[in-house]
Amino acid sequence: MINAFIAPERLLLGPGPTNTDSRVLEAAAQPTIGHLDPAFQGLMEEIKEQLRMLFKTKNLMTMPISAPASLAMEMGLINLLEAGDKAIIAQNGVFGGRMADIVKRAGAELVHLEFEWGKPVDLDVVAEAIKAHPDAKMLGFVHAETSTGVRSDAYALCALAQDAGMLSLVDTVTGLGGIEVDVDGWGADVVYSGSQKCLAVPPGLAPITFNERAIEAIKSRKTPVQSWFMDLNLVLGYWSGDGARSYHHTAPVNALYGLHEGARLALEEGIDARIARHKNAYDRLAQGMAELGLDFFVDAEYRLPQLNTVTIPEGVDDAAVRARLLDEYDIEIGGGLGPMAGKIWRIGLMGGNANPEAVEKVLSALREVLGQ
Repeated sequence: MINAFIAPERLLLGPGPTNTDSRVLEAAAQPTIGHLDPAFQGLMEEIKEQLRMLFKTKNLMTMPISAPASLAMEMGLINLLEAGDKAIIAQNGVFGGRMADIVKRAGAELVHLEFEWGKPVDLDVVAEAIKAHPDAKMLGFVHAETSTGVRSDAYALCALAQDAGMLSLVDTVTGLGGIEVDVDGWGADVVYSGSQKCLAVPPGLAPITFNERAIEAIKSRKTPVQSWFMDLNLVLGYWSGDGARSYHHTAPVNALYGLHEGARLALEEGIDARIARHKNAYDRLAQGMAELGLDFFVDAEYRLPQLNTVTIPEGVDDAAVRARLLDEYDIEIGGGLGPMAGKIWRIGLMGGNANPEAVEKVLSALREVLGQ
């Protein structure tokens, strides 16, 4: 006999997912209805409007993809790029590297700009690359790099692309709901995020927005998008319009109930208030880390308050500390990725976990574990 799975109670202070508000879980537990039901189609329109407010955009083509944010990254890139196109990708962490990999898989020519991990994308280097490659179709970069906890200047980078007549693709998976995201103010063409970070909704959905310039570029492609599922020309038939939708795929109905409630709670709190709460939680964490003698990996002016990278002291066993936090304190923090493995901890203060109680719990637990 197979027993029912009972999930342990954890305080999720890693790079995501984060703990989910009970109201979101209750919303997702409502009865399932059809994905073409008129009531569900009304919900779809509400979600689109919620996401416009969160992204700060008027883009009509703003929706959640029925997949994690990695697919949103791929959808943006393979819809904008055809074989032979040239793309400039700025990498300062793991996720910029994934962009570069997808560009090559799409058959496009990659101009790969690599920056030191833990540092923001260098505007001067990008400007020089744009000058050297005026035929590039797009610039892609990560606004909030989850692997290092560093923020790059989305406004300035998008402006460089726009001035050169290039499209811009922006990854703000860890940014949305935690720091300022201003799609229309940036002049960004495609921007995507994830449900499981600062929106504090279970993983599996990826908000994404396309402006008219991006949609026109996609509609004027000479070749079909190589992925049927991610072809925006087909997805548009399901997510656009006010009711007259064509079947594309069976949307995750209950997951979208949860996203609607999570977005409702975020907007009810207020975007500015939510950002301030994340910043206040970070301030408390920074003070506590200083008292413990721990250093941040990223310079203060470029840190993500919602995703903090802390340098692991010499002689401290990374995996052993994280295992003890999980086993003895039910607290999850993240380790480093790629070249940062074993060198940094990633401590997330996202969504409802951006609060003094969560900060004090992780500081107290670290104090005890490191003291031993």
